[in-house]
Amino acid sequence: MFDTLALTAIPEQDEALRAPVRALIEEALAGVPANARARSWIGFDAAFSKLLGEAGWIGLTLPELYGGRGLGAFARFVVTEELLAAGAPVAAHWIADRQSAALILHYGTEAQRLEHLPRICRGESFFCIGMSEPGSGSDLASVATSARRTDEGWRLSGQKIWTTQAHNDDYMIALVRTSGTPKDRHVGLSQLLVDLRAPGITIRPITDLNGEEDFAEVFFDDVLLPPDALIGQEGDGWQQVTTELAFERSGPERIYSSMALLEAWRRHLIRNGHRDAAPMTLLGSLTAELATLRALSIAVTSLLEKGESPAIEASLVKDLGTSFEQAVPRLIADDLGSRPDEPIDPELRRTLTYLTQIAPSFSLRGGTREILRGIIARELGLR
Repeated sequence: MFDTLALTAIPEQDEALRAPVRALIEEALAGVPANARARSWIGFDAAFSKLLGEAGWIGLTLPELYGGRGLGAFARFVVTEELLAAGAPVAAHWIADRQSAALILHYGTEAQRLEHLPRICRGESFFCIGMSEPGSGSDLASVATSARRTDEGWRLSGQKIWTTQAHNDDYMIALVRTSGTPKDRHVGLSQLLVDLRAPGITIRPITDLNGEEDFAEVFFDDVLLPPDALIGQEGDGWQQVTTELAFERSGPERIYSSMALLEAWRRHLIRNGHRDAAPMTLLGSLTAELATLRALSIAVTSLLEKGESPAIEASLVKDLGTSFEQAVPRLIADDLGSRPDEPIDPELRRTLTYLTQIAPSFSLRGGTREILRGIIARELGLR
């Protein structure tokens, strides 16, 4: 049952990480415009990720044995917050750092840990997650991509879609059916570690309305995987993937997607000397909402620090956070539109245009609003 979230503060030792990581980001992103910073989530920059890895800012919560720093959830919160607030290009290492490494640590073999975790921490190995499939929508339990065990290992066939950065990544952790049929739902699902360079894999980037190619569809044509490709236990895929999704939904990732626009608009108001009630009230309201969401996200982080699995709390924060992220472009567009004769800096205009186009996706990634509210209702005993 859901209990009230207890608000807390970030411990001093974790807060102390903020200054050095901010200095690295500021130096690396000097001169990068707001419209580029607004692409933080899809900004694939292998060199920047390697720079972070070399400085020790990837894999913070992993044990030192595997290349991490053995720190807690608050340390990762601080670093993640700095990266997203600054609009750093995180797409290359993002999924591996946030969830793939944690999944391998929890469920992988020692050989898998030793092979993959140090390279993730160094910013040298990039992962994507193979969950969504054509025709399945958000019904993850209905996946049909299958893998059968053979004398050689595993034979993988099927298709994944909306796979973030698959065309740029090295590995995929795929949810597949190793027994039964989609009618069996949660039963018979397993997770496999897939080398995306293996013969029989075809990856086709998907071009969106912005001309970006951050998603891809991936085809598996009788792909041979080694025997040790299985992560965890065969048939435990559903339990493992729900744990993985908890890693994805429980951080500060769900409140900062419109931060570059909010900051560019704030500078616009200052430059134009605004003291009008309407824009100042809106700026205050958005700042207060952001501060509240941040406090809730820190509270969820405190539960992770205690070793808990805050499924309902993380779902609530993600639902509220993505609603905020989607509202920011609309509200700022309305404000600017209310003063049609006021000149708008081209950088602000480009940032607003981009986020207006991409904002509908904010409530899709990491689980749709409907899925999240179903989780919340179930946890509350309402369904």
